[in-house]
Amino acid sequence: MINAVNNPVWSGTWVAERLGVELVGDDKLTDLLGLALRRNPKRAHLLVSNVLGKHVPQSPSVVYGYGFALGRRVRELLGAEEAARAVVLGYAETATGLGHSVADGVGLAPYLHSTRRPVASVAPAGGFEESHSHATSHLLLPEDPGLLVGDGPLVLVDDEFSTGNTVLNTIRDLHGRYPRRRYVVVALVDMRSSADLGRLEEFAREIGARVDLVAAASGTVRLPHGVLERGQELVARYEAESAAVGSSSSAGASGLVAQFPAPLKKGGATEADLSSTPPGARGTARQAPTYLHSEDNRKHPIATRVELFWPQGLPDGGRHGFTPQHRTRLESALPAMAARLAEALPADARRVLVLGFEELMYAPLRLARELEQVADAEVRYSTTTRSPVLAVDDPGYAIRSRIVFPAHDDPADGPGERYAYNVAGAGFDAVVAVVDSAADTPELHGPDGLLAQLAAHAPHVLLAVVPSYVPEPLYVPERPSMLPEPLRGPAFSSYPPEEVGWLLQDLSDVTLEAPTEEREEAIQSGGAHYAESLPVEYQPSEQYQELFHAALEESAARLALAVGAVTEIVLAERSPRPVLVSLARAGTPVGVLMRRWAQFRHGLDLPHYAVSIVRGRGIDANALRWLAAHHDPSDVVFVDGWTGKGAITRELADAIEEFEASDGITGFDPEIAVLADPGSCVRTYGTREDFLIPSACLNSTVSGLISRTVLRADLVGPHDFHGAKFYRELAGTDVSVAFLDAVAARFPEVADAVSTQVKELLSGDREPTWEGWAAVERISEEYGIHDVNLVKPGVGETTRVLLRRVPWKILAKAGAGADLDHVRLLAEQRGVPVEEVAELPYTCVGLIHPKYTRGATGADGKAVAV
Repeated sequence: MINAVNNPVWSGTWVAERLGVELVGDDKLTDLLGLALRRNPKRAHLLVSNVLGKHVPQSPSVVYGYGFALGRRVRELLGAEEAARAVVLGYAETATGLGHSVADGVGLAPYLHSTRRPVASVAPAGGFEESHSHATSHLLLPEDPGLLVGDGPLVLVDDEFSTGNTVLNTIRDLHGRYPRRRYVVVALVDMRSSADLGRLEEFAREIGARVDLVAAASGTVRLPHGVLERGQELVARYEAESAAVGSSSSAGASGLVAQFPAPLKKGGATEADLSSTPPGARGTARQAPTYLHSEDNRKHPIATRVELFWPQGLPDGGRHGFTPQHRTRLESALPAMAARLAEALPADARRVLVLGFEELMYAPLRLARELEQVADAEVRYSTTTRSPVLAVDDPGYAIRSRIVFPAHDDPADGPGERYAYNVAGAGFDAVVAVVDSAADTPELHGPDGLLAQLAAHAPHVLLAVVPSYVPEPLYVPERPSMLPEPLRGPAFSSYPPEEVGWLLQDLSDVTLEAPTEEREEAIQSGGAHYAESLPVEYQPSEQYQELFHAALEESAARLALAVGAVTEIVLAERSPRPVLVSLARAGTPVGVLMRRWAQFRHGLDLPHYAVSIVRGRGIDANALRWLAAHHDPSDVVFVDGWTGKGAITRELADAIEEFEASDGITGFDPEIAVLADPGSCVRTYGTREDFLIPSACLNSTVSGLISRTVLRADLVGPHDFHGAKFYRELAGTDVSVAFLDAVAARFPEVADAVSTQVKELLSGDREPTWEGWAAVERISEEYGIHDVNLVKPGVGETTRVLLRRVPWKILAKAGAGADLDHVRLLAEQRGVPVEEVAELPYTCVGLIHPKYTRGATGADGKAVAV
């Protein structure tokens, strides 16, 4: 049985003895590398890695561990701050999985690998040549055109670093487009010759950048004079022998043992030894079952298909970019997918190979590593390849057997042979072939295809197909927008200009404020809509301000945890680079904090806007038109602070549906992302606890000094944004930025807790139950209000009632603590009773005075005709 790993004979002995090749370097170099031969006019020998998972089946934990450990070394080299700004680039096809594993070790870096598969819908962001390879053209096809933009470090990952030509070509191409100050080259082995050692440093000086090198081991290959010619002669003799043996063998060309010349020095197998190996010995292909050549394979399927249920929209690898948010989604889905594979394996399987497919290395590797943890079998991992390498069944040679089959993914460079090494004769009881959907073709299932060839060497073959991820074309508006650009601070709002763009018009010079009681009477009588005027801004007392700061100090960490959790869920499920659109104004501080978290944790600079939505009137359609003209609607994530009974959630869904019908623009997702969802109205939230969000305690002075939004026909025309005021005169009491800074300062201390909470949320049941709406309906009837719009559940909504409306009474959950200190103070100031209720799904509920008139004689409403 072939066992290329842990072989007592070095798997480079055969080539070394016949060609005089020497491997010189670190003690562990020969543990990591073997040698083989290939037909290549530039380099006859091939360094074969024992830990890469390409040519040599290896434990997936070992393969992943090497890449991850290299990534950790990069993280230590760069430091946490620089690592968070890094981008990792791997090389196709050999290092796609290694590069991805390195990105995992770096932790916060997005990952991209070069590809030889062009994708019509994605414009190349670069390309380069691999001079020594049999297939040279590399494309860079990131879904996000901005992925390679920026001055953060670029980490380039390859399996071996030999001449440095590939890396220099890459840096030369990318530095001209996206110049940066620092590059890190990562390889399993650094095999540069003495002549090549100074090239990177010289090139770094030339472009004015720093270049570091991280490798698991280093050394060099010493090649005697004339080795290329002797290697080519050896290969030619092999091919002649192979053809002769193949013509007399019923097994085909897969994994044949050929006769070779004797070694140049003592200690290796002789030609007589090799020629005495009978046909059909280990490493040769045995006769394929006759049913594999039948016309109707459907009656006798070659492989058992296993449905992975790969997460929808999750990229299959780094061809178009793979973000930390994608990684979070994958991590949560891996256990269930591996369990499906384990269940499909034969009960008696003791040795299992998970076989990836060319550039598709990472997904099979992670599946194999997870399977290794749960399966009662020895699991190994390797992948198929485009690279033609000679196979010799000798313990001192790295490629013991070869399976040959036709390409099955309609490659751009036309049909050709593909290979799987060290699979034939390796004694696998089952092989799990993992391909992407682009490669699940008739050629894969044909009589000479990969599955048939595997079935000739393993009793059981399973097939798992990962959906090929192809980015959608960027949204292009049908007509240019004539709407104005967003308003930004300091001209409009006290937020820095990069924190938020307001899709509003400035009505600061218009008198819109009316006394609270006057507004309430007009609203309830139907004489005016609440959005047609503004309440007089509440000026907090010194005692109330102290309560705010105490509440902020007490809840900042809890708030930071909710911010981190909801942001991670958005990045994992909604979009890798979302466009945050806050519902003004309560959603605006939350959107800014989510933007800050994405920057803190992932180095993302997310766009953020604030738009107006009005209950009963819908969302600002002109704001949606502006967003659609400047961003892909599918990337837009609407943000709010909390849910009460879910009225705005329903309002937004109806408004989006109406907008799609009127404008024909689709793609906006109406689901709101919120910090707190006590009403169980949405799936995207940080927590469902009803706790105090300190920004709810105040009005404009915690929201950038911006009023609530205004929609009035004489001020807002059909082609205008909704309006709002900027209260510049309140700058002396403004705590907007202080609030953000206090919460953001807690991000580092809650980072680990966020990761735990996100995993729990992603794996749990988050379907809305709308229990808050049901509770509001019940309260409305029990208290004789008969209008759900006058029942405001939750701490945030109750605070709004006390600040802006005419409150009737406050229902407080029995035992509620400091979260209600400010509510009790406001209620005392306004003479509103607080009634404790034993069974209440919220911490508190604010009841607006029913059928209010200024003739009402008391807060209890007894003089009000109902």
